[in-house]
Formats: sequence, structure tokens, C-alpha cells
Amino acid sequence: MSLISQIINIADNELRYPTVGELQSIQEYLKTGNQRIRLITTIRNKEKEIVQRSSKKIFQLHPEYIAPGGNAEGAVRRSLCIRDYGWYLRLITYSILAADRTTIEQIGIIGVREMYNSLGVPILGMIDAIQCLKDGTIEVLKTEDISVIIPYFDLIIRGMS
Repeated sequence: MSLISQIINIADNELRYPTVGELQSIQEYLKTGNQRIRLITTIRNKEKEIVQRSSKKIFQLHPEYIAPGGNAEGAVRRSLCIRDYGWYLRLITYSILAADRTTIEQIGIIGVREMYNSLGVPILGMIDAIQCLKDGTIEVLKTEDISVIIPYFDLIIRGMS
């Protein structure tokens, strides 16, 4: 849910107008709109490059994942791991667009540990993978955009820990 929707819902539930502070939050949200759109566009346009860099890093860090018997052994299993990179990038862009962590908290963290455990995917490896994805994303961004995106990656990493 976007910041604007949240403020409207809260005010409506309390049968009041938005407060000055809430209106200032909306004003700040609108001021950062161009930056958020530019950031999301960059990630979308460079997704393949980000995913390639990130997957190369994780498999260098954990070569046992692509070794015989590893979780990412073979082309099919490796492509499933790489598919998750794209999913996390999209999830982060949704949260950036909304300027809200709820999307990550509701979709990206709840149950993720249980899902990966049930699939036999090492959680520490997923944490490393998200860190590699974070690093790979930072490499393609403008300096002023890095501080916007880091908290979203860190939220996922903390949620998996």
C-alpha cells in the first residue's frame, strides 16, 4: 500500500482529515517521485546485468551450490535460483514505488524461511545471495540512488536471518 493510501486509510478510520505531518509526508513522497521512477527504470533496464553479476558472485562465494549434489546443480536448478533474483528485484521496486516496506514484509519475508527450509535451500546461502544481489544492484546505480535502495535489501536480509 502506498504512503498516500496509508494516510488516507488511517485518517478515514479515525474520522479525521490528514494531519499537517501526514500532509508533509505526502509532499516529501511526491518530491521524490522522479528519483524513485528513475531508480526503478534503471533496475528494470539493467535487470539482466544485475542478475548475471549477482549470480556470478554467489556461485564464486559458494561453489558447492553448483557442484554435483548442490542446490543449483545443473541448468534447470541454476535457472530457478536466478529466477528468484528477478523476483526479489521486482519486489524491491514495488516497495520503492510505494515508498513503503509493507510489500516486502507481506510478500517477501513472511514464510520465506519456511519455504526455503522446505526446499532444502540453506538460509545462510539465501542471505548471501541477497547480499550479492544488493551489491550487484548498487554497482549499476547512481550514487544518490544507493541510499534509497539499501534499506529494502537490508529488510529482506534481516527477515531471513
